[in-house]
Amino acid sequence: MFIDEVRVYVKAGDGGSGCMAFRREKFVPKGGPSGGDGGRGGDVIFVASPHHNTLLHFRYNPEHHAERGRHGEGSNKTGRDGNPIELPVPVGTVVVDEDTGETIHDFTVVGEKWVIARGGRGGRGNQHFATPTHQAPTEHEPGRPGQERRLRLELKLLADVGLVGFPNAGKSTLISRISAAKPKIANYPFTTLEPNLGVVRMPSERTMVVADIPGLIEGAHEGAGLGIQFLRHIERTKVLVHLVDVSEFSGRDPVEDFKVILKELGSFSETLLDKPMLVVATKMDVAQDATRVQKLKRAVARRKMPFFKISAVTGEGLEDLLFAIGQRVFPQP
Repeated sequence: MFIDEVRVYVKAGDGGSGCMAFRREKFVPKGGPSGGDGGRGGDVIFVASPHHNTLLHFRYNPEHHAERGRHGEGSNKTGRDGNPIELPVPVGTVVVDEDTGETIHDFTVVGEKWVIARGGRGGRGNQHFATPTHQAPTEHEPGRPGQERRLRLELKLLADVGLVGFPNAGKSTLISRISAAKPKIANYPFTTLEPNLGVVRMPSERTMVVADIPGLIEGAHEGAGLGIQFLRHIERTKVLVHLVDVSEFSGRDPVEDFKVILKELGSFSETLLDKPMLVVATKMDVAQDATRVQKLKRAVARRKMPFFKISAVTGEGLEDLLFAIGQRVFPQP
């Protein structure tokens, strides 16, 4: 199950309380106060893990508590610090404070660590309150409470290229032809229910990651269809490849499809329209009406975007498309 947004509660450990004690030892007639300090509470730490690609493990375990610090003891013994806990998150996770809406951290590197909630400081024992005029203090401090936070975790896939378009535009078929990914493919809307990632090996021995984003429809940015769930996954991509079905079987106008998807991308985030975009007419092997292709080509030209024609089934145009994508993902210095 692909889970890309969860809400969690984390609580760092409380600090241990300081101790009140007096030294009573043979041959030490004036031992004085000897209460030790409390230990520090454990931290809650998030770690970017290469072994997780979803937030599913938080769905059924949304609360996490670190260990509290031990109390101080006599003979100036400091209590043991509480053990921290490390929680793995997928690379690409954004941590947002649920109460303030502030973005706390964005995990983009494997092994990256971030302290999300800090443990409380231990209280001081009565040994710290002794003065020349106050030699038998009874004062001691309680431990400070550990930090607690309610968080929203959002996963944004780390991909170089994002494939966007209406359902059944040919995104899954394309990614299955250019990579080893094997997404479910069928001739009905919303076959793809979760993003698929494929690694494409270029002739230069470089590789790029391509994300097949589930089909968008009109109103996706407002929650229609599946689009709103996955639009965030293309925010990190370097290049967008906009696939438009030009065959008659779609029953839709390619130019209108092109405009609707652009509107949805811009409504979700204007920065998406600033990304390099390639527009691709798909299913050329079954496109009978050439005027549909020409109208789309003219609409794309007015926006000064590169235009390609492909058939993922026959392989027509794939080499030129991959070359153009590679030029944008790996620009020459």
